[in-house]
Amino acid sequence: MDTKKEVLSILDEVLSLGGAAAQFDLDTPLLGALPDLDSMAVVGLINFIEEHFGFVIEDDEIDGSTFASVGSLVEFVDGKLAAQA
Repeated sequence: MDTKKEVLSILDEVLSLGGAAAQFDLDTPLLGALPDLDSMAVVGLINFIEEHFGFVIEDDEIDGSTFASVGSLVEFVDGKLAAQA
């Protein structure tokens, strides 16, 4: 599985980016850089990630740094998937 590709697809869908997320790389900043990524969008993103990947994200597992960049979000998802295996 290509976690980056999956995460970009989720970002694109949840934030209604119209395919723009496909151009993002691991260094692309998210929180504070994308106007559509507000607190409500973060909640939606978390829910979508949980449903898509089949794991639960506890409140104490995440903070703003998780959503700092595409890379930090992909790293978080990869860590959750590894822990689940």
